[in-house]
Amino acid sequence: MMMILGLVRNYIPSYQWVMKGGWNIADCVARSYDVEGMHVGTVAAGRIGLAVLRRLKPFDMHLHYYDRHPLPEHVEKELNLTWHPTVESLVKACDVVTLNCPLHPETEHMIDEAMLKNFKRGSYLVNTARGKLCDRDAIAKALEDGQLAGYAGDVWFPQPAPQDHPWRSMPHHGMTPHISGTSLSAQSRYAAGTREILECFYEGRPIRDEYLIVDGGKLAGTGAHSYSAGNATGGSEEAAKFRKAG
Repeated sequence: MMMILGLVRNYIPSYQWVMKGGWNIADCVARSYDVEGMHVGTVAAGRIGLAVLRRLKPFDMHLHYYDRHPLPEHVEKELNLTWHPTVESLVKACDVVTLNCPLHPETEHMIDEAMLKNFKRGSYLVNTARGKLCDRDAIAKALEDGQLAGYAGDVWFPQPAPQDHPWRSMPHHGMTPHISGTSLSAQSRYAAGTREILECFYEGRPIRDEYLIVDGGKLAGTGAHSYSAGNATGGSEEAAKFRKAG
């Protein structure tokens, strides 16, 4: 939500004007819009994607989603959601797209040059899921030529991002290090969840499905629902460039 609002309201450049000692209101609002009335869609509407949709509803935005498992009808009615059968259909309809799906072979580089051509020109993309859902160079090019008006997220590929990663210097971005799940409050939840998993394991009790990705060498629980089998980590060795530079 913060990144959507930051991009659409042009918050970061406005903040930078203040830091530079300026007061250039005209330049601050030259790329600023109201989110009210915009069409926004999430790619995936699981636990996180649905939570995003619920938080968007009070802003009077038109809500869309794509998921291979459509939500129950009563949830769609409650939030006035429009389901799309494909990612292409969703991005064609939306002014803002947010990615909330896991990375696996089916979603690797899902947002590439070909997919970006389906986006409305001047739309916004937020990715707080996994960096490799997007083609790195295609995103930078789309910002440079205006196909995208803004891109924000806290996930990169590889991580840590090398100093010359184009997402550090591309225009109209709102990138941060991978921080969205690492608040002090979240760390306390991680600790509680990890303790529960370990207690279940050592006591021979079943681990909750929402905590399971793989069991016995096969996808299980949430993993079986959300992932496809395979490797989507090729190229991660590039992160060594950051460590050498540091």
